Amino acid sequence: MNQFAWVRRPLIWPDAPPLTIGLRGSTAVSPRRWLNLQEYQSKKLMQDSGVTVQRFFVADTASEALEAAKRLKVKEIVLKAQILAGGRGKGVFDSGLKGGVHLTKEPAAVGELAGKMLGFNLTTKQTPKEGVKVKTVMVAEALDISRETYFAILMDRSCNGPVMVGSPQGGVDIEEVAATTPELIFKEVIDIFEGVRDDQALRMAANLGFKGPLEKQAADQIKRLYELFLKVDATQVEVNPLGETPEGQVVCFDAKINFDDNAEFRQKAVFAMDDTTESDPLETEAAKYDLKYIGLDGNIACFVNGAGLAMATCDIIDLHGGKPANFLDLGGGVKENQVYVAFKLLTADPKVEAILVNIFGGIVNCAIIANGITKACRELELKVPLVVRLEGTNVQEAKRILSESGLPITSASDLDDAAKKAVAAIAKK
Repeated sequence: MNQFAWVRRPLIWPDAPPLTIGLRGSTAVSPRRWLNLQEYQSKKLMQDSGVTVQRFFVADTASEALEAAKRLKVKEIVLKAQILAGGRGKGVFDSGLKGGVHLTKEPAAVGELAGKMLGFNLTTKQTPKEGVKVKTVMVAEALDISRETYFAILMDRSCNGPVMVGSPQGGVDIEEVAATTPELIFKEVIDIFEGVRDDQALRMAANLGFKGPLEKQAADQIKRLYELFLKVDATQVEVNPLGETPEGQVVCFDAKINFDDNAEFRQKAVFAMDDTTESDPLETEAAKYDLKYIGLDGNIACFVNGAGLAMATCDIIDLHGGKPANFLDLGGGVKENQVYVAFKLLTADPKVEAILVNIFGGIVNCAIIANGITKACRELELKVPLVVRLEGTNVQEAKRILSESGLPITSASDLDDAAKKAVAAIAKK
């Protein structure tokens, strides 16, 4: 399977938005954000907001990495390959080097290790089997961690705004902590107009186990993280771990930031950092036209409007013995040109042997879809079987357009019928 853009994640509290949170002990399906930032980019955003992170430099060559290690002038250095996939520490390079994260006290070793990382593919449990080419490494100060905690700020629909969630048990799978020791999960609702109050920040810091001067320092970091949350239009800022060092410093060692895609117009600098080099090229191209494309490993393309309908379409194709090649979600407010682009994307995939169009016209006008389909079929000289099921707004006009087009389009009465016909069309080939 390609880099599948939907992941199932255990959920730790019951009252947050559906895309990130569900009933405790259950799982929910979350779409990958279009905006993908490397670790060093997230750290830079935090650093710019006064959040304490490790000192670091970024390098594109082994010589730059060596120079960065010398400039740090620290006792120990951590070298981290920068790819979007997780599990880097246990990954393997096709250069033979094991591990995408290395600790060393020798600056010279940084240059040698970087030379075995940069330009080579790193394979982890989250990458494609061929791995991902490493183009950048982060050279950072290695700090000892005497204690690890978990802290996050995220939007919570039931509270009509953001909430803080924390636990004194950090550096581990927080969902497991919530399942086994729910009493160690603490929550503070934030008044969107008032922001994080001093007493809330101090209470959360205390619940995280920070004591003495560290409690006030942690509370300050919490308030700065909330400022970052607002500043970049985040939907989630998750720090795991938020740790303390033996020297008495509170540091954000690792962070994941999710952004509100609808805020792109006012977050141009942030969205300009989007790293699409590891994304499916078809996915990236689709995003330019406000289309959501997710590549799978089958041979029947699914052309739909709405993520729920997309997943139902994939499921029913599988039920009838077929395999979805992708799903492509038009969303609402569709224009003819988007339909044309969608067909162009679908036919660019050599695995596609048939296309199933499944549109339920609510906001979407079925006649617009029909006009887009006929235009695409003619101009692209479509050579694979096409099965179309349309229902809803202006559907009779849409059916007339398709039937009078003279094109080899197979109509379907419902989703089940459409899936059967798409699977059968491939069987006849």
